[in-house]
Amino acid sequence: MSEQDFEKQANMTDSSWPLVQRWISSARNSVEVLNSDRKLGEAVLHQLRITSRSPMGAIALETGGIFFDHGWLRFLGSGSERMRGNLLSWNGIGNGAVGNKLRNAYIVAHDIVGGFFAINGGEFSGKRGEVFYLAPDTLRWESLQMSYSQFLYWSCFGNLGEFYQTSRWSSWENDILAMNGDQGISVYPFLWSNTNTPIEARSRRIVPMIELWNLEQNIAAQIRDLPEGTQIQLHIDE
Repeated sequence: MSEQDFEKQANMTDSSWPLVQRWISSARNSVEVLNSDRKLGEAVLHQLRITSRSPMGAIALETGGIFFDHGWLRFLGSGSERMRGNLLSWNGIGNGAVGNKLRNAYIVAHDIVGGFFAINGGEFSGKRGEVFYLAPDTLRWESLQMSYSQFLYWSCFGNLGEFYQTSRWSSWENDILAMNGDQGISVYPFLWSNTNTPIEARSRRIVPMIELWNLEQNIAAQIRDLPEGTQIQLHIDE
């Protein structure tokens, strides 16, 4: 797409934001829309070469991000005081850009226990355009068999409690109230480790989301090709 073509499409008025607002206003799950900086939102659209005609572009332009289910699940937008990480930084662009970025996929959301959601652009074996989930209990990218729009709709109306039932503890709602969108919960023993220890009995501490991302990428690289059940000794780079 040429610069002129992009500017023309970016300025078209048929934004997806009214549709996103309708879903949010009638959502089954709790939703909090984070305040945004319009100029930063426009910069995100320009650098990712997307427009507000798509729900992802509309969220990037109109919000700093969106919290679902009391902040357990976070959709990335253009960034805000409550969540500085945005669609650019989590995809290796600009200030605060993450290391270990995906080459052929775009991270679009994350959850509080270190699960990450990305749109497949050829990074994973599966359908392009589908949302894949890096599950913290397996450290494998798994297709949700949803587009970004379907994922957003599911986040509004789906059964998130069922999806996360093995990674939630009884006091989770109170425990995450004071957290911002750049923080997550580190669980030990790790959720992916072969242990029968219930989540209630595991230690949990607040850490930066980037720490969870780097740790998971580091470990996944070491265990990716090992047969299930293999005993391992991990080496974690600081």
